[in-house]
Amino acid sequence: MKDHDFPLQAAIRVERDRPVDDILEAVARVLQKEGVIVAGFLQRESGGDGECCNRIDLEDIASGEHHIISQALGSGARGCRLDPQALAGVAGPLLAGLDRRPDLLILNRFGKGESEGQGFRAVIEEACARGIPLLTAVRENYVEAWQGFAGELGAVLAPDEAVVVEWARAAVEAARTSCDAA
Repeated sequence: MKDHDFPLQAAIRVERDRPVDDILEAVARVLQKEGVIVAGFLQRESGGDGECCNRIDLEDIASGEHHIISQALGSGARGCRLDPQALAGVAGPLLAGLDRRPDLLILNRFGKGESEGQGFRAVIEEACARGIPLLTAVRENYVEAWQGFAGELGAVLAPDEAVVVEWARAAVEAARTSCDAA
């Protein structure tokens, strides 16, 4: 990983009953309007067509394409409805897309999969290695795993749109300055 005075990885702490996906989308749209190249995924949930749980889609920030990453587990099911194979199916192309060197990478969550080395973990690690700023969200029960992964190179942000937009602008500028100096 590269040395930076500014943390190039940040996770928005997801608070109970406080939507965070709207903040991630606002950051993506504001920075895109400013000419920043943003890659990654926003999470969308929709009714499950009679199922017990909502369907989870990932929207590709650059293309607007949607990918279903949830699986219907049935009304009696407990636990995660994330489809790990579907998530791997979007993670691979995103990892390859880092060759295009986006200015900012936004990922919908750092959760159980990432804390266990799966999910988007390889994408996050590669973005870190390349000095690409990363913004994600982390639920309370995975904050410790996020901090263990990111260490002093990462930050935990309050779910405040203005704070997160300011961090994103500063991270993009810090990464650009670091690349110019290299």
